[in-house]
Amino acid sequence: MKNIRLKDLPSFIRTTDPNSIMLNYVPNEISKIPRASALILNTFDALEQDVLDVLSSMFPLVYSIGPLHSLLSYHISDDHELKTLGSNLWKEDTECIKWLDSQKPNSVIYVNFGSIAVMSSLQLIEFAWGLANSKKPFLWIMRPDLVTGDSMIVPPEFLAETNGRGIIAGWCPQEKVLNHPSIGGFLSHMGWNSTIESVTAGVPLLCWPFFAEQQTNCWFACNEWSIGVEINNDAKRDEVENLVRKLMGEEGKEMKKRAMEWKEKAEEAIRPSGSSYQNFQKLTAVLTNKQIN
Repeated sequence: MKNIRLKDLPSFIRTTDPNSIMLNYVPNEISKIPRASALILNTFDALEQDVLDVLSSMFPLVYSIGPLHSLLSYHISDDHELKTLGSNLWKEDTECIKWLDSQKPNSVIYVNFGSIAVMSSLQLIEFAWGLANSKKPFLWIMRPDLVTGDSMIVPPEFLAETNGRGIIAGWCPQEKVLNHPSIGGFLSHMGWNSTIESVTAGVPLLCWPFFAEQQTNCWFACNEWSIGVEINNDAKRDEVENLVRKLMGEEGKEMKKRAMEWKEKAEEAIRPSGSSYQNFQKLTAVLTNKQIN
């Protein structure tokens, strides 16, 4: 990981608090890894080959079987009971899909900070006016608990300014949204699920990592995969506006091209001849005591 910065490392190991529980928790958990019989990872070989090579030199069995959501969609029929299972913490608003249907291809910036990340009311306002001033259509997912410590109040002037150009929803079927032809970019907190779903959908990223490994995911998206642009932690409306314009404009076309190349590699990985499908077959064989060479 050349040219990585301290801020790009997972937040749990960057604590400056000597009493932080993470100072004991993280080393303790890491010490347990060598006792595992295998590592199972939601990634695919082409995306993180160097990392997987290092892990394979340290552990006897490493199974990269991602993207898991794509593996499920590709190999399981729509009427299978597995397709009825879900892990969303919030009720999905499917009306946003109808709105996306009315938008031009690659024109909408999708905004979702995940199920855990929070922000201050001031940060919310900065993001809001950055989106408004960008003049780009947007779909913004706002959880009820997105703002910490305060009631979430969206400025009425923002709603008036973006009327007809943007839509706000409480939650959405993210996989469907990212694969919708109108989506041209994803403003994300860079949780791993969102990151790999965006890679799989061929959607470039505007990265605002919050905590945990999200800063590292951001570094990979921007530096290794060349499909992302990072927003400063203390985001201001001018920066948000400029970077949204960059991602959704002419400068973002090259990132879109690379994102589509990663999409193709992800699709190759889950096909019957692909690395993730083959690794999944090996894993299930091990679990059922039917070893595959």
